[in-house]
Amino acid sequence: MNTTFSSSGFFRVWAPAAHTVSVIADRVEYALQRSSESGWWNGGFSRDQASGLGVGVDYGFLIDGEGPFPDPRSRRQPSGVHELSRTYRSTDFSWSDTHWAGLPVGGRVIYELHIGTFTPEGTLDAAALKLPYLRSLGIDFIELLPVNAFNGIHNWGYDGVLWFAVHEPYGGPEAYQRFVNACHVEGLGVIQDVVYNHVGPSGNYLPKFGPYLSQESANTWGATVNLDGPDSDEVRRYIIDNALMWLGEYHVDGLRLDAVHALVDTRATTLLEELAVEVAELSARVGRPLSLIAESDQNNPRLINSRLTGGYGLDAQWSDDFHHALHVALTGEVSGYYADFAGLSSLATTLTAGFFHAGTYSSFRRRHHGRPIDTAKTPSTDLVVFNQNHDQIGNRAQGDRLAATLNDGQLAIAAALTLLGTGTPMIFMGEEWAASTPWQFFTSHPERELGEATARGRVAEFARMGWDESLVPDPQDPQTFERSKLHWGEIESGRHGRILDFYRALIALRRDRPDLTDPHFTHAEVELVADDSVLVLQREQTAIIANFSHETVRLPHFAAKHVAPSDLLLSFGEYSFDDIGLSLCGDSVTVIQHSRGDCTHDGIR
Repeated sequence: MNTTFSSSGFFRVWAPAAHTVSVIADRVEYALQRSSESGWWNGGFSRDQASGLGVGVDYGFLIDGEGPFPDPRSRRQPSGVHELSRTYRSTDFSWSDTHWAGLPVGGRVIYELHIGTFTPEGTLDAAALKLPYLRSLGIDFIELLPVNAFNGIHNWGYDGVLWFAVHEPYGGPEAYQRFVNACHVEGLGVIQDVVYNHVGPSGNYLPKFGPYLSQESANTWGATVNLDGPDSDEVRRYIIDNALMWLGEYHVDGLRLDAVHALVDTRATTLLEELAVEVAELSARVGRPLSLIAESDQNNPRLINSRLTGGYGLDAQWSDDFHHALHVALTGEVSGYYADFAGLSSLATTLTAGFFHAGTYSSFRRRHHGRPIDTAKTPSTDLVVFNQNHDQIGNRAQGDRLAATLNDGQLAIAAALTLLGTGTPMIFMGEEWAASTPWQFFTSHPERELGEATARGRVAEFARMGWDESLVPDPQDPQTFERSKLHWGEIESGRHGRILDFYRALIALRRDRPDLTDPHFTHAEVELVADDSVLVLQREQTAIIANFSHETVRLPHFAAKHVAPSDLLLSFGEYSFDDIGLSLCGDSVTVIQHSRGDCTHDGIR
């Protein structure tokens, strides 16, 4: 239940250890009454008192005389996370998306973006103006990095402290509703990235209200969220209500759950299971698909296994293994966690088995890691795959994209295997035109000490990756943020236009050929040929041939006697057909109409 002011003149807040609770609303203090042993406090006012209050009222809570503090379930923070909350009624918004029936996420094309750096303005309304472009590109879902309220002006969003409020510089809650509505009108779904594993370092007043956090299981981000200790029932309810707010009141189509491996939850029924059940119930009520996507570094298929078989029943999870294997194949980097992924065979494994680490030894972790996916029963599209994302770019020393070091042909290989491979593909903003801008780690903590500590911690993080610490930009420097903004003026010029055209063609081909969205792992085969320098991914009726070497290779199986020139569907790089075979230049990729049953090679050199 919300604590924002209701039309009947009612505030509600959970503060189980408090002796007194009052609310200051419109500069008047009202005492609240403890309503139950569960720790909820209520305040009702006379009709005359209530008539003077309504939407747009600034308010905060006093806990045992201390405060006022912003509402833990605040919908608006117009003056920042340290100041009073403001009442907001989401039901006042006039939606025009009644035609929107929603989309299942499996097999669709996702586009990840950060509101603050997607456009020069950095607002939800400005981002909405780019929706026709994204639709024409062939995108199905837009995944927004966290938009909840955090301290400062700009941030990745993972330092949020008021989970129910939309960051005011982005436009606040009404702008968020306008954005989602515009997406649905354009035929695009919305996935919201949410963070339930920790709370940001500045503006976090939750401990003033109750035992939301636990110091016993603190990690590098600070205290964890209390999911299994005393009074954790209401903490879990807080999280689930937040999830249902995005999906229900704000019409969002799915949630990306950040770092679920950091959720410390020893209860017999986990938070993730509870969340999956309640989201499924909401989906049935609203009559459209609602999806839950987990980020996890555990390589545990239990997240996506059915609840009937003891799984959590989530709809999808991110696949870091695919990224790492593809990244190493293209860049040759083998430092840090990339060390395990040397050789094209690791990429072949992720395309056909999902996880590379499936109970295998991880040299980076110095232990065995992961568990196999049952590929006979699990859809391959339950894994979200990507060749870049906010973490894998932003957590590099300089925040450099693949476009900064790879040639166009290598970028085309990355795009083809991501968009035509076996998973659900995700693109990071600007990737589709080889954006020249980096995407760096940036913060704007007003507290000097916190800013300095963040910068020091950032440098220390790169020790295990072997990167030059002197290259790490200061997260607090405003130029770090400005450098990370996309330059839309470059989109059609030079290499940017060539790469963009190829992305458009790949997504169009994906839509036109059903086998490219076939969710069966067992309907895909991978062969490494030409001294393991060429990867051939064979779908039911389509072959994707990627030459990772810098030299021209000849593939006899794809000679003119087997493949007609008209069978060529798409190519990036020079090629030629003759009776001897298909010649493919270095750093290139070709897509051919070719049946899986015809995949016996008669010698490749």
